[in-house]
Amino acid sequence: MRVCRHRRLVSAFALLLCVSVALHLLAGLLLWSAPHTTCEPSQCPIAQPHTHLAADDRTQPAPADTAATARRRGQELRAGEVNVTKLEALFSHALYNLHVPPSPDEDWLLKVRTKASEGHDEEQWLSDSKEGYDPIQWNSSTDTHPPWLRFHLGISRWQLYQHGDANVAVLLQQMATNRIVSAVQKTGGTQMKLVMTFPNYGQALFKPMKQERLEETNVNLFYFSDFERHNAEIAAFHLDRILGFRRIPPVVGRLIDVIKDIKDVTTDHKLARTFFTSPVGNTCFYGQCSYYCSTEHAVCGRPRTLEGSLAAMLPDLSLSPRRSWRNPWRRSYSRSKLALWETTPTYCNSVKKTPPYDQGTRLVDLIDMTILDFLQSNMDRHHYETFEIFGNNTFLIHLDNGRAFGRYSKDEPSILTPLVQCCRIRRSTLMRLRLLSLPEYRLSDVMRASLSRDPLAVVAPVLAEHHLAALNRRLATVLHAVQRCLLQHTDVIHDDIPDYPG
Repeated sequence: MRVCRHRRLVSAFALLLCVSVALHLLAGLLLWSAPHTTCEPSQCPIAQPHTHLAADDRTQPAPADTAATARRRGQELRAGEVNVTKLEALFSHALYNLHVPPSPDEDWLLKVRTKASEGHDEEQWLSDSKEGYDPIQWNSSTDTHPPWLRFHLGISRWQLYQHGDANVAVLLQQMATNRIVSAVQKTGGTQMKLVMTFPNYGQALFKPMKQERLEETNVNLFYFSDFERHNAEIAAFHLDRILGFRRIPPVVGRLIDVIKDIKDVTTDHKLARTFFTSPVGNTCFYGQCSYYCSTEHAVCGRPRTLEGSLAAMLPDLSLSPRRSWRNPWRRSYSRSKLALWETTPTYCNSVKKTPPYDQGTRLVDLIDMTILDFLQSNMDRHHYETFEIFGNNTFLIHLDNGRAFGRYSKDEPSILTPLVQCCRIRRSTLMRLRLLSLPEYRLSDVMRASLSRDPLAVVAPVLAEHHLAALNRRLATVLHAVQRCLLQHTDVIHDDIPDYPG
């Protein structure tokens, strides 16, 4: 009896073994017959300069459906590529290529020294053999200047850089890839920012990632206590350029190594003391600032990789001082009080009588900034700056856009108050807005195309689709407000392009 039972068990095990072998062979045949996909290195959606950082990201959870995630990102990148032709067509349009007479010497912010003083110039730039920095080999020829210096020398009375300036792309590429030799915390401000220095002595302002792309501002949070978003700084630069303003310094996204690119190279002892390792092994730091600089609001890598934005620094204040102006439509920054403009419909009448808004282009300059802020939903424009050397006859620098793009489900009509109350707008601005409302130049499409060129686009779209859709909706609101003004007033348009037809 025992022998028969033993034989039956042996037979059952043998049958199971055969079935298992057959299943493994079948699976192997299926895998072998499946089509394999390959791509050229230049076509694969991988951030090449940062692959070493991604390899160290061991604590980041694997996506639930890696294949689906890859397909979705591929579709998003392809959508950006499709709209590149719209972006190129937009920048080729006559409105972006108006004839501008050569600028006189007094319209340039900085000037290169003459050949007679070139020897003194070289001595001025000699360094004390600082470790990690490139040797100085610059002279009066712009061909020898690093991109950041070319950017500074290209600032004029009317814009930070010229339309189609090839140096902007080179500057963005260097900020995204150059080795970081120093990182210190920038003083002032309400939230943590770092000044990073590169081997060619260029500098950029780094804002770290604080929240995810799709995470909207909490509805109960006041605008003045909101987080600053790194992707908002990137998107604001692209939007400013698409609007034809060119008043925001170039900004690019970058993945950095928290230890190698910050902790190991910082000379800021206060910053260095704020580094710690989180319970899950991520490297974190929090710095010192008025808001959100504590262990509860620390910036953390995953475990060392950190997203952020890098904005090209403007020339040092010792070379080109800037003047800070209080925005007449500044909010009260109070939880209970309203500003005067919020309760006085005729408030603009008094502004128009007050210098510098009583002459020149300062009022329409401010309206331009208002339109930019409404499109990106930025309520935090309490001040703006200009270069002192140009006096009141110059453009407004659109700095500090970190609190933009916080909410896509709701628009903030109060941001448009200067336009609604004053009913003034540049003709060139209005014509570009109308152009961006057309299907062939739709604002959301050209923004998607422009942002797809940023290095962080391979990680995730810089702006979520909801934000892009909100841009179209807000653009329609701006044009509707202008149309109401045109029906009520006769002096709405400031014609800055009298020779342009249409």
